[in-house]
Amino acid sequence: MKINHNMSAMIANSQLLRSENSLSASIERLSSGLKINHASDDAAGMAIATKMRAQINGLSQASRNASDGISVLETADGALNEVHSMLQRMRELSVQAANEIYLQEDLEAVQAEIASLTDEIDRISTDTEFNKKKLLNGDLDQRVYTNIRGIDRIEISDSVVSEHYNITVDKDARQAVLVGNATGNTVPEGVVTFNGIEVEITADEDPIAVFEKLREAAEQGEINLFAVDDPPTGGGDAEHAGYVPVEFEAGTTGLMFVSDRYGSSAEMKITCDNQALANFLGIPQEAIVKGTDAQISLGDGFGKQASYTTDGNNVVITDRNGFKLSFELDPTLAKTTFVDVTVDRINASAPGTVLGPLFPTVRPGNGTPVVFDVTDIGTLTLQIGANENQIMDVRIPSTSAKALYIDKVDVSTVTGADRAIDTYDKAIAKISETRSRIGAYQNRLESANTSLEATELNMTAALSRIEDTDMAKEMTTYTQYQILTQAATSVLAQANDVPQQALQLLQ
Repeated sequence: MKINHNMSAMIANSQLLRSENSLSASIERLSSGLKINHASDDAAGMAIATKMRAQINGLSQASRNASDGISVLETADGALNEVHSMLQRMRELSVQAANEIYLQEDLEAVQAEIASLTDEIDRISTDTEFNKKKLLNGDLDQRVYTNIRGIDRIEISDSVVSEHYNITVDKDARQAVLVGNATGNTVPEGVVTFNGIEVEITADEDPIAVFEKLREAAEQGEINLFAVDDPPTGGGDAEHAGYVPVEFEAGTTGLMFVSDRYGSSAEMKITCDNQALANFLGIPQEAIVKGTDAQISLGDGFGKQASYTTDGNNVVITDRNGFKLSFELDPTLAKTTFVDVTVDRINASAPGTVLGPLFPTVRPGNGTPVVFDVTDIGTLTLQIGANENQIMDVRIPSTSAKALYIDKVDVSTVTGADRAIDTYDKAIAKISETRSRIGAYQNRLESANTSLEATELNMTAALSRIEDTDMAKEMTTYTQYQILTQAATSVLAQANDVPQQALQLLQ
């Protein structure tokens, strides 16, 4: 029997401490609901659970991102729905204007409404926003840069990958142009027709008044009429076909006739019903002139099967798999020099009639090289996954009047209404394509949102199996250690009484 070292008490105390530690751990699990409260509880489980929690939080935020993206697309689609309605109304007005029962003032009233609707389409394109981010002005479209100025209205399809595309502009587009000699001083009687628009001239009418009447009629016939020196001098802008307008003066200045449109489709037909009137105007009695289309050459970046079409200064390049690159060229980009047909040359070759188109005779060097740098920036990037690069790019092209090619529609001219119908058909088709694209994006986001929610649910269940306490099982453990603690406490008390028995031997 020993009194210096109470081994029974030490053993009981050691077991008591173990039971108390286990009981404390069990109480912590029961109170927190987690079976991993410290890294020491389950080092591997803690590492896995932390990584899974990061994924679950990311999935939750990605789901909210997808919902925000749907809201953005719904905002854009709502605005485009109104643009669709306005384009339908504008087309309806164009069909109305094409009916030749209306006077010029009626057509101008129709054009006024079209102009107002065009301004509203521009406003919607500029002002439609979500969280101060503009949606329809082209800011969310893929960026395309060029190495020089003079390229406008650039549009690409989804099949145009990020690359450098090279072309050479070999020849500029140009309007139909007719140069007249100096006008006479005495005004004869007759009728002048500009692309079907007639203007009647009375004998001995004031030459300036005649010029004003001709200019107004020519404008309705889609012809720009202005006075030039005789002989005309160059140095003017593209709108005036390179000539410099001057103030009209009968007997001194000549008349210049330039079509409003560019290209081979811009035919200009001017007729006088008698030779005397034609002589007064300094032009043939009948003149039919056409413009010329731009010409380009395709270089690096395009496939072997790529081809292009031109309509004036508008170019469309296409290739397999939906590749499409369209743009508008500045009419002076290639700096082509044109030699126009004059009355003297007309009379020498084909008296009374001019036949086009007019071709350039000089161009600098080997043409003007242009590089299109198609980038992968500019689109609206939505983070719809929990990890890096789990994204979705949204392209919303500009829906301005200029991008829709409706900014120059004028139904008050001779062929304006007919061309407007076709123009609005194309604009409606483009808006339909844009809305279809937005709808496809929205459907994809809704599917992504559903998938994210399902994945988050499954991963949360997996995390629960790792982290959460099985309360029934833990209560069993708690009860076990509670009883062991009580037993150890009782035994320790009895073990502490053992040394007192040695006193009986000392009596």
